[in-house]
Amino acid sequence: MNKTIRRASVFTLLLVFALLIRATWVQFYDGRALADDKDNRRNTIALYSEPLGNIVVGGRSVTGSARTESGDLAYKRTYTDGSLYAAVTGYSSQAFGATQLEGVYRDLLDGTDNRLKSVLDTVTNKRADPGNVITTIDPDVQKAAYDALGEKKGAAVAIDPTTGRILAVVSTPSYDPSRITTGDSAAWEELTKDADKPMTNRALRQPLPPGSTFKLVVAAAALEDGLYSSVDERTESPDPYPLPQSSDTLGNENPSAPCENASIRVALQYSCNNVFGKMAVDLGQDKVREMAEKFGFNDDAQDVPVRAYTSVYPSDMDKAQTALSGIGQFDVTATPLQMAMVSAAIVNGGKLVSPHMVSQITNSGGDVLENYDDQADTEEIVSSDTAEQLQSAMRTVVADGTGTNAQISGATVGGKTGTAQHGENNSKTPYAWFTSYGKADGKEVAVAVLVEQSDAARSEVSGNGLAAPVAKAMMRAALR
Repeated sequence: MNKTIRRASVFTLLLVFALLIRATWVQFYDGRALADDKDNRRNTIALYSEPLGNIVVGGRSVTGSARTESGDLAYKRTYTDGSLYAAVTGYSSQAFGATQLEGVYRDLLDGTDNRLKSVLDTVTNKRADPGNVITTIDPDVQKAAYDALGEKKGAAVAIDPTTGRILAVVSTPSYDPSRITTGDSAAWEELTKDADKPMTNRALRQPLPPGSTFKLVVAAAALEDGLYSSVDERTESPDPYPLPQSSDTLGNENPSAPCENASIRVALQYSCNNVFGKMAVDLGQDKVREMAEKFGFNDDAQDVPVRAYTSVYPSDMDKAQTALSGIGQFDVTATPLQMAMVSAAIVNGGKLVSPHMVSQITNSGGDVLENYDDQADTEEIVSSDTAEQLQSAMRTVVADGTGTNAQISGATVGGKTGTAQHGENNSKTPYAWFTSYGKADGKEVAVAVLVEQSDAARSEVSGNGLAAPVAKAMMRAALR
């Protein structure tokens, strides 16, 4: 063999080796990337080639799958009472992906979760039968919240304080996920461009100023710190309160309320801004922040298992800003979930059980793959004495204060109203809040309600007028 042929042979072999290496790379590396690419339609075809598993509320599936009439996608997602449960289920769409529980448990619901596979499935690489998601949602409490909110723009959350089980997650206006399961672009555009944002989960993912409901956190900090030993101890609180380092004063909505030097009980009963503004300054922002963070503020990894947006207690404030933070204004924000957690910890003797809205996930045969009720953590937020004192003060708010619309015959109810300023110089309609707890016949429930917008006149917007009746309906359903 002459030299030229040998060189040509070696070069040809090198080309073959290069081709083999490239083919191997494409098959095992680029091929995996292409297979996982969100734009690879084969993934969508595979996903909807069989019925999906279901999300279960109160022993009944609120999701399903139905045969499509044409195209390469054999099945589509369906929803029962879609608008009622949209804030829980989210949506699973052939074109727009999946959100909420549909997104969190997508692998389980489509059968690709490895925990679903039998030995034979693993050997044959067969897709397993899909699993199911068992929620903690109580259908009666969910419907009570949805019906009570009605045409209002707002949200509500209910929690069983002893177990952490979330009994209701409602956001209004809502939407029917069935409208977008097949990729209806007109419906998608209508929903996403709607100024009322029906696809936003206001209960978990839209923190807003909590107003006077935040005064419970400040009161807890004052009692735990020893600034005041009792909710009935007289405070040193001028009315109005001159804001430090400012020419402004902090007054009260009701100028005739007995807020000067009021005790914590009276200050909660009449929602005295001067008392809690001064209290926050006396404690200092660090101590208030420490208490807020115990309740869950500033936690950027709050999964229930849907990731909730962070509720914020700010830092680096001057004393005037610290005073405003003490009444739930300035840059303080909270979700209804967060304010329900505050009431849950108070009614549970100062202990907060981690909230969760999924009880179990199971395989197609009902065998439990994971039990989240058993995994709920419990953390002591305040002492039992502080919790009992705050419970007592919250009962006064409902019995003879700003929260009388939450009274329930035969039940023990405590609460706190809030009306948060909205817009520059409070130029827009204020937010109405109510957070509360109810007890009856050995049952307990904690609730938070936010009404962002309603058809009520501005003068009629209040936590007691708009949010407390919603909370009452929810507590009544939970304690029934």
